[in-house]
Amino acid sequence: MNALAHKFLNWTQDIGLLIIAIATVIAMGIEISALVVNQNVNLGDLLLLFIYLEVLSMVSIYLDSGKLPVRMPLYIAIVALARYMILDMKNMDSWRMLAVAGAALLIAATIMLIRYGHLKFPYPKSED
Repeated sequence: MNALAHKFLNWTQDIGLLIIAIATVIAMGIEISALVVNQNVNLGDLLLLFIYLEVLSMVSIYLDSGKLPVRMPLYIAIVALARYMILDMKNMDSWRMLAVAGAALLIAATIMLIRYGHLKFPYPKSED
């Protein structure tokens, strides 16, 4: 029974990842078609495409290794915050801009701390 439940959960995860990958590719296609129609590319568009690529990369890494690196969503969050700042900079007051920049700095510090922890305290090698 335990093995059957484990297989079911693995299949469910794989189906969920496939849905995420397909939705991301569709969103990329919609964004690229909008760029072609508008004949205009700005930094916000490029950062959005970069976020889509990071999501696809995260799905690929998870499918290959069965593990999700914690840093990947944090990288995506930093890019999303940068995109938010770039797109709404004219409408932001100083405090909101400082808060968003501080959040990005805090996430970057978290990434550094996680990386340091992985170097100083590596996971034990599994015997697969």
